[in-house]
Amino acid sequence: QVQLVESGGGLVQPGGSLRLSCASSGGAFSQTVMAWFRQTPGKEREFVAAIGWNGDNTRYADSVQGRFTISRDNIKNMVFLQMDSLKPEDTAVYYCAGSRTYQLLTQGTVYRFWGQGTQVTVSS
Repeated sequence: QVQLVESGGGLVQPGGSLRLSCASSGGAFSQTVMAWFRQTPGKEREFVAAIGWNGDNTRYADSVQGRFTISRDNIKNMVFLQMDSLKPEDTAVYYCAGSRTYQLLTQGTVYRFWGQGTQVTVSS
């Protein structure tokens, strides 16, 4: 059973940066599409970014394109989300997710593995 553990969340001022990490254990990480989602109270979970098996393919939500960068390390079994130029509307709980599909899909329902989430708060 794949287990995912996020870290790196916190409080940051608007315009600042944070780097989220997600450590994976218990599965074939190099054959898993990895993604980040986020959710705020009262709203549906939102796709943020996804990365393919070898890291060559990435996909981003329009709201974070150009500001966030997803990457992975298949030796360390980790995926990262570098978040720059943060805005108050980026405030959310961020979740790491994994899927054994090959496509970089945005629907949360296709992702089988989920972490517990890490809080990101952007505020002055």
